[in-house]
Amino acid sequence: MTLTELRYIVTLAQEQHFGRAAERCHVSQPTLSIAVKKLEEELGVALFERAKTSVQPTAIGLQILERARRILEQAADIRDLANRGQDQLTGPLALGTLPTVGPYLLPQFVPLLQRMAAQMPLRVEEDLAPALGKKLRHGELDVVLVTAPFQEVDVVTQVLFEEPFVLLMPASHPLAAKSEINAEDLEGQEVLLPGEGQCFREQVLAAFPLLKSVEDRPGVGRAGTLETLRHMVASGLGVTILPLAAAQMPLYAPQVLTMRPFAAPSPSRQLVLAWRASFPRHRAIDVLRRAVQACSPAYWRFSTEREPDLTGLMVENREW
Repeated sequence: MTLTELRYIVTLAQEQHFGRAAERCHVSQPTLSIAVKKLEEELGVALFERAKTSVQPTAIGLQILERARRILEQAADIRDLANRGQDQLTGPLALGTLPTVGPYLLPQFVPLLQRMAAQMPLRVEEDLAPALGKKLRHGELDVVLVTAPFQEVDVVTQVLFEEPFVLLMPASHPLAAKSEINAEDLEGQEVLLPGEGQCFREQVLAAFPLLKSVEDRPGVGRAGTLETLRHMVASGLGVTILPLAAAQMPLYAPQVLTMRPFAAPSPSRQLVLAWRASFPRHRAIDVLRRAVQACSPAYWRFSTEREPDLTGLMVENREW
């Protein structure tokens, strides 16, 4: 039994397909198939049920796979420990993020991160929070950029900043005449919400309980992504609630869309970094945190409590 064979069966369980698993492991399909069969013969049990269209772990296979994942994670920790004396800003960093976070923060901070840590290429993976937590625990990701609350066993979290919610609407909408929006202003409006399964949807409904009681009426639309919500608003289908970074994306001209802040206490979401407590590259986490905060307008509002109409000033310190 080798670590390579364990990596093959873990990947096969994830992909449930020999061809895709072989591609991820950078080997031919026959090579992977032979290795899996060899391991099954060595253990004396069938690890997978093979069908024409998919591959599923057996009951005993599930138990063995869980132990194999732990072994692979421990082996990765050994490699990380061996590199502690080396430059922690050298080598790839695997970052996971949410679909409601990545598209809006990545373009802001990745260029700065590349200058701050030129020898640390960033590998980004986008998924929902439960999947990101699982990949983080299993060592497939080094760090995740998500929204609170985010709780996983043996995982450390660090708050980055609070990002306020804003109301996005057509520039000609009656509510655009207001300087700030109250929750009561949403009554009777055609409010567009994120689709089921998105944590941002739950955050919006928690901040505006009145939407939960009316979300099934015809005037409340849903979308799978925040970008689709913006397009729906631009098409005149209603208004929506977005995090500040998503609402600020310069896709439409000011005469098409406009946004307004909510009256205090303004609803918001909390952005956090999370990584395994055993992850040894602390400097890599720190430089990532600095890059995200330096390039995020919401961070400067959060840290300095400036007035919303001020733009602020970012000073880049390349010696970080």
